[in-house]
Amino acid sequence: MKKIFGLTFGGLEQKIANLVLVTLLLVVGCVAGVFVYHSHFLRKVAAEASTEQSVMIGQISNNTMHQVVESSMVKTNALQAYIADDMFSEVKSDVLTLQSLAKGLFEHKGSFEPFPFAEPDPKNEGVLTAQVLHEEGVDIESSELLGIAAHMSDTMIAMCENSNYMSNCYIGLADGTNLCVDEHSAKKFDENGNIPAFPVRERPWYTEAAESGELCFSDVMRDTYTGDVCVTCSAPVYAYGELVGVVGIDIFLDAMEEYVEQSNASEGSICIINDEGKLIFAPEDNGAFDTSFSATSEDLRKTGSSELSSFISTALSGSTGLQLLDINGKTYYMTGSHMETVGWAVVSAIEKEITEAPANHMLDEMNKVSAASTAKYRSGAKSISRMVILLMLLVFLLGLTAALMLAKRIVKPIELMTKRMTSPDSKVFKMEDAYRTGDEIEVLAESFADISDKTEKYISEITRITAEKERMGAELDVAKQIQSDMLPRIFPPYPEREEFDIYADMLPAREVGGDFYDFFLVDDDHLAVVMADVSGKGIPAALFMVIAKTLIKNRTQAGGTPAEILRDVNEQLCEGNEADMFVTAWLAVIDLNTGEGFATNAGHENPALCHSSGNFELIKNKHSLAVAVMDGANFREHGFKLEAGDTLFIYTDGVPEASNSNDEMFGTDRMIEVLNNNRDESLNSIIDSMRSEIIKFTGEAEQFDDFTMLALRYYGKK
Repeated sequence: MKKIFGLTFGGLEQKIANLVLVTLLLVVGCVAGVFVYHSHFLRKVAAEASTEQSVMIGQISNNTMHQVVESSMVKTNALQAYIADDMFSEVKSDVLTLQSLAKGLFEHKGSFEPFPFAEPDPKNEGVLTAQVLHEEGVDIESSELLGIAAHMSDTMIAMCENSNYMSNCYIGLADGTNLCVDEHSAKKFDENGNIPAFPVRERPWYTEAAESGELCFSDVMRDTYTGDVCVTCSAPVYAYGELVGVVGIDIFLDAMEEYVEQSNASEGSICIINDEGKLIFAPEDNGAFDTSFSATSEDLRKTGSSELSSFISTALSGSTGLQLLDINGKTYYMTGSHMETVGWAVVSAIEKEITEAPANHMLDEMNKVSAASTAKYRSGAKSISRMVILLMLLVFLLGLTAALMLAKRIVKPIELMTKRMTSPDSKVFKMEDAYRTGDEIEVLAESFADISDKTEKYISEITRITAEKERMGAELDVAKQIQSDMLPRIFPPYPEREEFDIYADMLPAREVGGDFYDFFLVDDDHLAVVMADVSGKGIPAALFMVIAKTLIKNRTQAGGTPAEILRDVNEQLCEGNEADMFVTAWLAVIDLNTGEGFATNAGHENPALCHSSGNFELIKNKHSLAVAVMDGANFREHGFKLEAGDTLFIYTDGVPEASNSNDEMFGTDRMIEVLNNNRDESLNSIIDSMRSEIIKFTGEAEQFDDFTMLALRYYGKK
């Protein structure tokens, strides 16, 4: 061994210096290599991620748009068909009423005298009036049938006045006379002031009903006196097996025609197809169908593709669901629904390219942002590369200097220390006499010994705490799952029941919460609905919620009014309630046949009700005490009645009391506004919109309370 410049060559100092120097060179080389590799790798990953992201976003966007189109179009189309069919069904019922009335009159004509009748009078223009028309050469004064039919005059006028769809009705008689009720008296005169002959028995509505012997609907035609588009529903009248006449009502379709024309403005279109497969109404430039139709138009089931033919056939017999069809070189989303009464179908169509436009626009914008980000990344990567090179040179120089300095001080104690620390048999570092050098090595050894001891204790404590947290986490997950399983989650819950629809949702502020809702059939004719909020949060509130929910359901199924049910549940919950927990609750029992119900509000939020022809409003009745507040408490109840189409919305205080970062509450006014903006939507859409608006309002603010919502729509007995 030789000493040169204070460094012993050939000894441990040289070896340590050489080791540190070689290690430093290897580390610097590895870091440089890893940096270069990672820079290249990150560029590649960024490019691939951008491409994959674009593809995935496009797929997700298109799938999402498909789901939105399917949900919206199918439901909207079915509703449009239902509304249109309801009009035809009501008119059909009115025609059958007129048929029955006329049959009774003619079969008992010997029991009463002829009723007065008169020809049209221009003075009655604009007033519903019964008036007589006749064929060429027919003398109305000698008619034996007209005086009998005239007994229907007042009834026919009353039916027109009280109907939403009836503006005229008539009975054409077998002797060529016609008794009609409308408000167009002046239009029955020609330019010379004469009343033209009216070929009663040649009119399509008369001949079709007389030939078929049953109620029928005519083709679309123009009304003789108003020129409006209409369809006639007519039925033959027989007395003792002999045809005496045909009753009829015109259904004017101007509103339907206008609605169809306007539908194309929303980048979609609605078409009406009759039971013969012919296009009746379609907007101009709809793209899917040729609107140059006439009475001789061909059946769409025979003129189009096999796919279109199958689609039209399905629409004329039921619901098609959402389908993709290629028509005239373009792809359309299409859905159709059957109008059972008249045998027609409502078809909705929208070009697929239109639905994909938002996703394509978003992808274009995303690609622009991605390109800009890539340029910034490359520029930054170059700057970082230069900085890393300088840092590596600096580290190398510092490391070389440190290697030379430390080589003289690192001797056997360090080797022994390293041996002890790296020995597989030594789990804890212990202080030994060999480390007592009186310098930093001794301090380092003492520090290692102290750290080793503390680390051993820390690991033991961490192991214990981790096991405890995992146990608590598992228990919370189980509690959350149990609470979720106790609430009704399958919608619709009673698909076979047509009297009502119901949907609910709960979002707890913590892993488990104190809110709960419930609904169940007490019997075949009564539905119970519960919305409740337990005081407090977390597991205690969840446990109390389980007890309260079970007691309320069991007691309700035993029978009784809401006030009696909550009175008995209150007594049970007050027993042993040392934690002084309580429940606010709203409980109602509804008769599904009549819509009548009784409800008790035990300190809960006021429900909101929307009648079919109005807006949502809060129902403010006097509240009773919350359940489990006081022994022997009595509860008041109030009655209410739901009409067909009414929607009921109940909730917990987490909805109006949701706060944003400015401590401003969401409030019932915003809640009612959201409900009214979505009152015509499906129940799950109403609740989803409310949840979205609350989350949008609260923003980044922490949610301190559960919020639970339930919506019920009553349709009545079918």
